[in-house]
Amino acid sequence: MPALTLDHVSKIYPSRSRGWKKWFSNSGTDHGFKALDNVSLSVEHGEFFGLLGPNGAGKTTLISILAGLVRSTSGKTEVCGHNVVTDYKQARRSLGVVPQEIVYDPFFTVRETLRIQSGYFGLRNNDDWIDEVLSNLGLSDKADANMRALSGGMKRRVLVAQALVHRPPVIILDEPTAGVDVDLRRALWEFISRLNKAGHTILLTTHYLEEAEALCGRIAMLKAGHIVALDTTQALLARVGGVDLEDAFVRIMHNDDALEFTL
Repeated sequence: MPALTLDHVSKIYPSRSRGWKKWFSNSGTDHGFKALDNVSLSVEHGEFFGLLGPNGAGKTTLISILAGLVRSTSGKTEVCGHNVVTDYKQARRSLGVVPQEIVYDPFFTVRETLRIQSGYFGLRNNDDWIDEVLSNLGLSDKADANMRALSGGMKRRVLVAQALVHRPPVIILDEPTAGVDVDLRRALWEFISRLNKAGHTILLTTHYLEEAEALCGRIAMLKAGHIVALDTTQALLARVGGVDLEDAFVRIMHNDDALEFTL
């Protein structure tokens, strides 16, 4: 049983609900915008997996479906064997998501924020783990600071802590190091790498391709809602002939026959 499973998943957004120009067939039917098109993918337990693609490729939609924030139009999605629709409580309990956007409640301190997040999962007396997470993310000296007083980089650290506070077996990092300093980036990857070695499954999206190359054992690349490359990192480099992952990424994204790079 894989940690993450997407089985022929598609997502179509109605065009009029998002203000996009309608695409009509001869019958006049509104087909909407297809953000994901028949995507099948599995991530095994303990993998450090990279999900790459340009803006608008469908990465955020895919993550939103896994997290239960968006319902797919068709197909089946599971987290640790739990269907995200019919068994959503267990699916969400198995998952921790670090979003792209910085969102926070301005009325609480960092520690209060993490205690409240723990409560969402029925966890009490979780302070020992909270302290460990705070320490590993360089937040110990900010534990009693109000969220409003934190810099953008510190707020992003708290987002990571919130995703980890219930010790989920699967962690999704959606561009976690965007706009953060070198110290946080280094501390974050050291901590996440330790969690991965301890058995946690990691799904990473990032535009820093050197991070993906260094950390991810296997990579999928999305383009216009399709998986156009899927293989181990080293095998992708060898098959494409790129000198590094950034070079391979550019070659695949500009190749009209990129589906040849999938397994």
